Amino acid sequence: MATHTTAHEPNPLLIFEALNSFQRALALKAGIELDVFTHIGAGASSAPEIARRAKASEKGMRILCDFLTIEGFLTKENGTYGLTPDTAVFLDKKSPAYFGSISHFLTHPSHVANFMDLTESVRKGGAVHDQGNMGPEAPVWVEFAKSMAPMSAMASAGMAQIVNLPGQAMKVLDIAAGPGAYGIEIAKLNPLAQIYAQDWKNVLELSTEHARKAGVGDRYHTIPGSAFEVDFGTGYDLILLPNFLHHFDHATNVKLLKKVRAALKAGGRVATVEFVPNDDRISPPVAAAFSMMMLGSTEGGDAYTFKELDAMLRDAGFGESTAQPLGPQTLILTKY
Repeated sequence: MATHTTAHEPNPLLIFEALNSFQRALALKAGIELDVFTHIGAGASSAPEIARRAKASEKGMRILCDFLTIEGFLTKENGTYGLTPDTAVFLDKKSPAYFGSISHFLTHPSHVANFMDLTESVRKGGAVHDQGNMGPEAPVWVEFAKSMAPMSAMASAGMAQIVNLPGQAMKVLDIAAGPGAYGIEIAKLNPLAQIYAQDWKNVLELSTEHARKAGVGDRYHTIPGSAFEVDFGTGYDLILLPNFLHHFDHATNVKLLKKVRAALKAGGRVATVEFVPNDDRISPPVAAAFSMMMLGSTEGGDAYTFKELDAMLRDAGFGESTAQPLGPQTLILTKY
């Protein structure tokens, strides 16, 4: 007679799926590169028609679309494919919220290579790869700025509404400006805001072009070079630190934050945007998992809890900080 148990029985599927999960990332990248989501959004619903528009084989497209359906990126009914609510908004190029370009950096060979010897990174506590292909002024950082611009846009608009001083002149420093979204959004909201963007020279060429297209180019100034070496100037009402502190260890961040404090005027504020896990470091999942990205790709970075970020700011001479959600990230405001 068979017996049954309600206890969890060992199952290797989670392990099998995890070790094959690289296929999920690369299949999604292929779908984005072949404009599968855009073609489906335009009315192509069968594998032959999607393949024709994508100039791909019917067999290859059928396998790709079935896989993307299995993984939750497409729907399939009676042999026809459709978009999910998420992919319709974020992966159809005709959508104003399209951000498929992020695949170009997140699956870039230089980025993926960071994780090919993760065992040694765990032993060391930081990246072990050769930083040469991702060093200062490397072309990959321009690609990063271009690719990740849509994600910056999602958080920057909300942040600008919170930190803007309506009707008041603002001198704003945007550290590691990247595509420039954070400073540009403030300039768009406040015609009295002057933005000073710091980043590598080749990246600033891109952010300057974005500022020009946004109609704020005459109020967008650049400070090329390393944030740890260039002269920021002084008298800032607001200094932005979007997605920067997670690259470095506590001591390095304190050193930078002391420099930031010296550039602020009395009563000025620092606006830090980060993936901030809870104290348990396993929730919320997106913010907590960001620590793994930092382990594999930086020498000393991490996803820091609010307590850890607050401690860095206090060690640099700042007072109390407050935190508020900004989508999957957190905005931390600190007064001088």
